Amino acid sequence: MSMSTHVTGFTPPDERWQQMKAAWDACASAGVQVPEAVAEFFGYVPPDPAGVETDLPLREWKSASREGYELDLADIPAGVRTIRFYNSW
Repeated sequence: MSMSTHVTGFTPPDERWQQMKAAWDACASAGVQVPEAVAEFFGYVPPDPAGVETDLPLREWKSASREGYELDLADIPAGVRTIRFYNSW
């Protein structure tokens, strides 16, 4: 089993996000499939309270005994307010 590191940005929920979340929740409550447009909006995963996941322009970084990612702060997309770092197995 190997571990991978991820970094992703989030734009806070806006009115559109709230509308799509309401649709998601209504479908979940009714036990029916979420419409394609709603599923696509959330990237086919349940809505994250942090908002809309936003790709970040990361660069791989390595030195003799370390490796990771770099992110130039000037390249962070407008609207991103949260950056999440996580490991998965």
